[in-house]
Amino acid sequence: MNEREEQLLNGHSQRVELEYETALRPRTLGEFVGQLKVVENLSVFIAAARGRNEPLDHILFSGMPGLGKTTLANLVSHEMGVGMHATSGPALERAGDLVSLLTNLGRGDVLFIDEIHRMPKAVEEYLYSAMEDWHIDIMLDSGPAARSVRVSLQHFTLIGATTREGLLSAPFRARFGVLERLDPYPVEDLQTIVTRSAKLLGVPIEPAATALVAQRSRGTPRVANRILKRLRDVAQVKGDGRVDVPVAERGLAMLGIDRIGLTELDRRILRCLAGSSIAVGLKTVAVAVGEEEDTIEDTYEPHLIREGLIQKTPRGRVITELGKAALK
Repeated sequence: MNEREEQLLNGHSQRVELEYETALRPRTLGEFVGQLKVVENLSVFIAAARGRNEPLDHILFSGMPGLGKTTLANLVSHEMGVGMHATSGPALERAGDLVSLLTNLGRGDVLFIDEIHRMPKAVEEYLYSAMEDWHIDIMLDSGPAARSVRVSLQHFTLIGATTREGLLSAPFRARFGVLERLDPYPVEDLQTIVTRSAKLLGVPIEPAATALVAQRSRGTPRVANRILKRLRDVAQVKGDGRVDVPVAERGLAMLGIDRIGLTELDRRILRCLAGSSIAVGLKTVAVAVGEEEDTIEDTYEPHLIREGLIQKTPRGRVITELGKAALK
């Protein structure tokens, strides 16, 4: 592979990728594919809130990465006709980081916090009064001269997204009026998403190739769209611009994605477990494969467990017979 081909397969610039990612997202709830129960529930809640001219209740989206939590948050703000303010749990290091966000929210505006489970406890508790009583107490000065000033807030909608709902404290979780869990997508929904994305990208793709991409996308639209964009590069450089089955198979092989959607890191995790006669702890697996524990637990393990390739036990992770067969 020459340098130009490698550059194409490694992706375009961050700006271009962001533009494509944004372009592929649905513009309305009606365009959103999959998660029928979640979409139906949100449609009812939004219609009811708009009918009463009230802000929407706080919402918590949970589920694996790449299932559409951020997209749904944007669609909620769009359907409600309100502003969208986005941040993430790790970015909110101190309670004071929330002040400017909360005080700049208009009535009904959406405050979206991604990875909300990674928000520090002090910041989480700071949100309690904001979510329920629509005010925050700001401390001025320190020591004997310290005093508290109460600042009133507009009624807003907090939307949290998490891949690990169990890490949220019970009092915090209880303050969300709407709890929706997103599940992995069936192949049929992913085929619809790939077909739509290919049309938006202007990439001709055969139905058989669409099915191939859907089957190897781990039930995740983000993965499906990422594969599609890389197959577009392969078709451009190695073919006639059309994604057919040979191009799809060649591109998937170049990306290291096998017949059941396993990546190289998936196989390294399986090999690590296969090389031990006893259960292996998450920390040991992370060191062996050179990846963060959270990334393995949130991104890779769910697919391996869902496919029956590994099991989690009180002692650690063990590989199944199916997992051993996948390595052959």
